[in-house]
Amino acid sequence: MRCKNCKALGSLQNDKIFVRVQRRALQAILGVLLAFAAPFAGHASLNNSQNSVCSDATLAAANKTGVPVEVLYSISLAETGRKKNGSFSPWPWTVNMEGKGVWFDSRNQAFDYVQDSYLGGARSFDIGCFQINYRWHGHNFSSIQEMFDPEKNAIYAARFLKDLYQEMGNWEDAAGAYHSRTPEFANKYKKRFKRIKSSLPKDAITETHSEEQDSNSVVANENLFPLLQQTDQLPVLGSLVPMGERQTSRFIASN
Repeated sequence: MRCKNCKALGSLQNDKIFVRVQRRALQAILGVLLAFAAPFAGHASLNNSQNSVCSDATLAAANKTGVPVEVLYSISLAETGRKKNGSFSPWPWTVNMEGKGVWFDSRNQAFDYVQDSYLGGARSFDIGCFQINYRWHGHNFSSIQEMFDPEKNAIYAARFLKDLYQEMGNWEDAAGAYHSRTPEFANKYKKRFKRIKSSLPKDAITETHSEEQDSNSVVANENLFPLLQQTDQLPVLGSLVPMGERQTSRFIASN
């Protein structure tokens, strides 16, 4: 029997194969990137499931947005890199509360800390793998809990970084602006970003398939939680916090 839709079915199968190949390639790349992150703070490993949370989110965000995985991973390491159990990797349950950075052992611990601080009046705090600032970006999430979702945290950061890349023209300047618009802070962050990224293997860098056609597709979600009302001031595009407000913090473990 002649197949009327064979061409369409063949195209669909090819698309599925391409996505699978891309996913495997990204996983292989990240495995190499993690292995070569050792010059910074020890051997990296995916054996610990907690250690792989941000890595998995980074892969998903890179695949969805087209931002190079090594760029995203370097930023996540710069923001929340933690040495634990012989490995060095981004840590998902990281909070910077008004200049004080804390690594928590679990999502619940981190959320409880943020919720208590919020009820106490705190509004300027950074959350998750990519340290998204609540005061300036919280209105783009439905809740603080959603900001703790590693994949949503990573995808938002990737889209934000992609907008900065379109403005700046290169990933290094985009990374600096991601951290701060203040030149002093941006330049310092760029150096750290370049140092981390340059330690990654050159042959691991590859083109990432993007599921998004429109790079400006970040849409603010309706806030359905009365506790988390939108802030009075709207955020400005250009860094995770406005000029002069980013503070270099000393991270401490919660235990």
